[in-house]
Amino acid sequence: MLERIETEDEVRRRILVMAAAAALACMALALCGCNGSNNYQPPLKEATVAPPVIGEEGTLRVGVNTENPPLAGMGSGKIIGIDVDIASAIADELGLKVSIVDVGSDPASFIAEGKVDIVLGIDAANAESDYWVSSSYLPTGIALFALSPDAGVPAADSGATFAAQVSSKSAWAVSNEFGQDSLTSTNSLSDAFAALQAGTVQYVAADAIIGLYAAHGQGLDVSVVAMLMKPSGYCMAASAENLDLQQAAGDVLTNLVSNGTIDVIERKWLGASVALDGLTVIGDGSAPAGDTGSDQATADDNSGSASDGDNGGDTGTDGDNSGDGDSGNGDSGNDSSDGPDEEGE
Repeated sequence: MLERIETEDEVRRRILVMAAAAALACMALALCGCNGSNNYQPPLKEATVAPPVIGEEGTLRVGVNTENPPLAGMGSGKIIGIDVDIASAIADELGLKVSIVDVGSDPASFIAEGKVDIVLGIDAANAESDYWVSSSYLPTGIALFALSPDAGVPAADSGATFAAQVSSKSAWAVSNEFGQDSLTSTNSLSDAFAALQAGTVQYVAADAIIGLYAAHGQGLDVSVVAMLMKPSGYCMAASAENLDLQQAAGDVLTNLVSNGTIDVIERKWLGASVALDGLTVIGDGSAPAGDTGSDQATADDNSGSASDGDNGGDTGTDGDNSGDGDSGNGDSGNDSSDGPDEEGE
């Protein structure tokens, strides 16, 4: 059977149709931001708050403490961490851009002077009366880590063995409850978890958040099996007079907790979500006398480690790749303190 041969006009029309279709496809790609430039950003939601509820039109200014990784720290020249991701989620829900501000250990003055709208990473145990605080969005406290969730809760006379960073409040809590002979003091959290992995100790005592961050950075699958103090929590702070912002941001934060967004952020940075409710609290659950209950950290974006600073608490350090949230590079640590004195000074 012979095939019909197209006329010159038919060929010309077919080429024109194909060219028009290609042009339409290119226009569609350009409109949807798929033109290879990677500059496309979805439009912001309609803003639900504006000045004077917030300080700058279209922007939510969020304070964090960059000396407290993995909540916030420096990585690759920018502020990164759990609280930075949460701040972005809050701003997005409010239809705003986000601006991250390092408030250090003085959130009260930044709030009072109107330099920030809200502050994240406020330990409920240390919250000041100068500002309003939300309900907790992330739990914290001295935890006991084991390689198996079935490791059990150690009794005071069980002969259980523990590792903790030297002179940290975690080490103090172990000695106070189980005796000094039960404790192996290590120079770093990585050494403590290495001892756990090697079987030379049965448990590691560390801040729940920082311990998970460090273990995750080392590729260790650990479980929190008990607490050595009653769990506290990290909260959001805002001006005590700004009732509208308290309502708006507080509702968004509550929704981020309930809809699983914060759980996803926790897993990104820690390798697991943090659930401390229902765990056995060993002893009276009290912190050392004069202790603030908060841990401070020093971020070094070249160290790739989780380390304890001079304030006696278990601390984490962000590494070069921690902005990915894959591991946080919490691979080492180091504690120094005079013992159960007030931390975070």
